[in-house]
Amino acid sequence: MTTTKLAGGELLSTISTQIVGLLRDYYGRGPMKAKTYALDDIIVCVMRGSGFTPIEKTMMDSGEPNKVVDMREDFQRVMAKRYKELIEELTDRKVVAFLSQAHVDPDLTLEIFFIDRPLEGFGAVEITNGGGDAARLDGKIG
Repeated sequence: MTTTKLAGGELLSTISTQIVGLLRDYYGRGPMKAKTYALDDIIVCVMRGSGFTPIEKTMMDSGEPNKVVDMREDFQRVMAKRYKELIEELTDRKVVAFLSQAHVDPDLTLEIFFIDRPLEGFGAVEITNGGGDAARLDGKIG
C-alpha cells in the first residue's frame, strides 16, 4: 500500500482513505465522512453517514434497528484482519487490540486500534494509582 513512512495528518488521512476504500470494496458502499484520530498508542477512525442498504432500511422500518447494528458489527469482525493489517503496515506498529462499534441514529461506526507502542507526535498524559498520587508519565505532544 505504501512504501514511505507517513506521519502526522498525512498518516491520519491515509488511514481514513484506506479504511473507507476497504468498506467500498467489501461492503459495496462507504461512509460520507471519515475522520481518524491518534493519541499515543490508540488510533480511532470515526465514520459517519455510511447510508443504509435496502435490507438494513427494511429491518429498521420493521422496528429492528438493533439487528442492523448486530449485522454491521458482524461485518466489522469479518473485516478485522484486513483492518489490522492496514494499520500495521501504515504505522509500523503491531495492533494488540481492535474494537468496532456501530450505531444507527446517528449513523456512526468507530474502528478503534490499540497499538504496541506510541506514534511519534501524538502524546497523552497517563495517571497511575487511581489519581490519588497521580504521576505524570508522558505529557508531551511530539
